[in-house]
Amino acid sequence: MLSPVLKRMEPGGDPPCKFHLVKILSRYVLKEHLGPLTFALTALTSLLLLNYIAKQFANLVGKGIPWSAVAEFFVLSIPFTVALTLPMAVLVATLHAFSRMASENEITALKASGVSLSKLMTPVLIAAAGVTVFMIIFNDQILPRTNHQLAVLQSDIAQKKPTFALREQVINEVSPGKLFLRANRLDEESNLMRGVTIYDMSDPTRQRTIYADSGNMALARNQSDLLMTLYHGSMQDVPVTNPGQLQRLFFNVDLITVKGVANQFQKSGEDQTKGNREMSVCEMQREVMRNRAEYMAARNDFLHGLQAAREKGVKLMPDLYTTDTRLPSRVSLGGLYCGLLRKIEVQKLGAQAAPPAPAPALQKPAPGRITAAGDATPSALTTPTTLEVSRIRLADARMRIDGDEIEIHKKFALAVACFVFVMLGAPIALRFPRGGVGLTLGVSLFVFALYYIGLTAGAAAASAGLLPPYIAMWAANVIFALVAIIMLLRMGKEGSTARGGNMTEAWSNLKSWMAGLLRGAHLLPERRSET
Repeated sequence: MLSPVLKRMEPGGDPPCKFHLVKILSRYVLKEHLGPLTFALTALTSLLLLNYIAKQFANLVGKGIPWSAVAEFFVLSIPFTVALTLPMAVLVATLHAFSRMASENEITALKASGVSLSKLMTPVLIAAAGVTVFMIIFNDQILPRTNHQLAVLQSDIAQKKPTFALREQVINEVSPGKLFLRANRLDEESNLMRGVTIYDMSDPTRQRTIYADSGNMALARNQSDLLMTLYHGSMQDVPVTNPGQLQRLFFNVDLITVKGVANQFQKSGEDQTKGNREMSVCEMQREVMRNRAEYMAARNDFLHGLQAAREKGVKLMPDLYTTDTRLPSRVSLGGLYCGLLRKIEVQKLGAQAAPPAPAPALQKPAPGRITAAGDATPSALTTPTTLEVSRIRLADARMRIDGDEIEIHKKFALAVACFVFVMLGAPIALRFPRGGVGLTLGVSLFVFALYYIGLTAGAAAASAGLLPPYIAMWAANVIFALVAIIMLLRMGKEGSTARGGNMTEAWSNLKSWMAGLLRGAHLLPERRSET
């Protein structure tokens, strides 16, 4: 059965004009992508959502939570799932559409009629650019807001299960205005926390910070108080009236009781502190500017204190001399994006918050003065305790900068991946026209697994300070884009029929290529033909 495009090109029919032919061809190619895209997006989103439901179902059902809240929880979980599945659905649709057209000789007929592959790819690339723009808007506006609503709902559900709404690497408000908790790792099944930091603001006369290697959390028997058991840590007290004084207490086990934690589910409309995944790009850019100013102030305090300690011969810990004091990267994709939004006056539409105020000029602090802690004596700057506080401030500000920059670049990288996958999927499908559904699923899973591994490894490398965030988060896109460009340049050199080009041929070509490499390295004997 011929397609509508090929029917218009039959010898007996009237030849359409060039404009109408391009219009019909574009509509037909896009229609071939629409069905697989819808099916792949629905199927992949459902699979990931079912996996997420299986993990959270036991925490929601049987806890006295209304079913309306449970339904709202899963509806709010859809957007962040779509953000991951849409790029893969685009790749599946591209592979399926071009593979089907090539297997039924439609590509061959179009080439014989004078339609080049570049004209065939043009409407698909334009549609991919539109999907990329949609994904940027989706990741910047819709996704953060739904994530924040989900976080607020999780905080309400936490009244029933204390560790349910605790988020890793985010400052969580345990007791309003009094106790804040931050955990690097959290196991919801065992209520075990690792890398725990607690900020106790209950006493206005002093500031207490508690660090612990691990801990757990549970409700007391009265179902109202919260019990936290911390292991292997230290407690630091700084009087408000004398910031230069510090008391440190080390412990193996510490028990903290937070009274008045209710055990009733009650939806709250109150706002709470946002994590970086709950902020728009411009909101995170403001945080980056604020944290960069804090980083520069802490860096100046630390370097001046370290220099003064060396001049006075103060004995310091060895790790203070190896502290990373590199300047943060000036590459700001979020700044360019927010500047573009301000230029086109998107701010007036309420799509973004007000533009961030410029950071104040950082002045070089005078010797013997602590910028962030207020006035101090000249000798206080050279004490090991003060230098340790400056080092902690330095590391914390750097970690917050990297975390926000990673999320900013990830929003754009996932959106651009839709365009890259279209560039990559078309030449693969045309190279193996008889691959069928097996090729579509196999290549899609393989490519997206490699991309996701690269994205995750890049985020880990950027968080550890091994790579700048813009390099770590865009490396996978750049590598896949280069491979796609090379394959696009070679596209059109495939066989004119669909007889070849299946997975068996690809495996044979790969074995021949490996054998040639081994012979070149003299690991295999040369083939000799008999005369």
